[in-house]
Amino acid sequence: MSAKKILNGILATVVVLSAVSWMARAAPGAEAAVAVPAPALDNPRQPGALQTAVLAGGCFWGVQGVFEHVHGVRKVLAGYSGGSSALTAHYQDVGTGMTGHAESVQISFDPAEVSYGQLLQVYFSVAHDPTQLNRQGPDSGSQYRSSIFYADDTQRHIAESYIAQLTEAKAFARPIVTRVDALKGFYTAEGYHQDFLIKNPSYPYIVYNDLPKIQNLKAQFPQLYQDAPVMVSAAR
Repeated sequence: MSAKKILNGILATVVVLSAVSWMARAAPGAEAAVAVPAPALDNPRQPGALQTAVLAGGCFWGVQGVFEHVHGVRKVLAGYSGGSSALTAHYQDVGTGMTGHAESVQISFDPAEVSYGQLLQVYFSVAHDPTQLNRQGPDSGSQYRSSIFYADDTQRHIAESYIAQLTEAKAFARPIVTRVDALKGFYTAEGYHQDFLIKNPSYPYIVYNDLPKIQNLKAQFPQLYQDAPVMVSAAR
């Protein structure tokens, strides 16, 4: 092996270790799951057409990765919601925090196998921290806000009732700041963002911030956890 290759390898290792060290200092990420009660108000699980839920809770890499491991979920797309224009639903634009969009996921699920309320229970428990305002872990800005985008009045009622229930139960030490907003549109993110966690399990950001969420899902919701993730690339 040449001296140049050896040097490059050393430099790459230093960069990775530095990134992990920085995230460990900068991020409160990789928190333990918060055990939250099931929603008192929910749709009954029953056969029917696939339904969708759109949720935002920080970087969509980790949120997508969590829900790809939930039993009954058929597909999870990373994308953008909350802004007023499809023209600004692009990663570089959304990253400015000026478009109104939030990094989001669109979850297609079988209502006979998992309910909308159960998805929200996973969302509040392991997918993100609903008490962080306009940030998650090392990421800050309104594009990383906690938000539930409801498709109809039933979803809105379940979401609002569940937040009230968790608040009354004092499930979190700090106030829940999750917004409940009408879904104006969901815009699929660029291809390189899809299945990012699954395709890049050794990426330092994923290792520190997101892989623990998958373990939390498995430990907290064994009845909902599926080991083989549902990948966007496999569904195409």
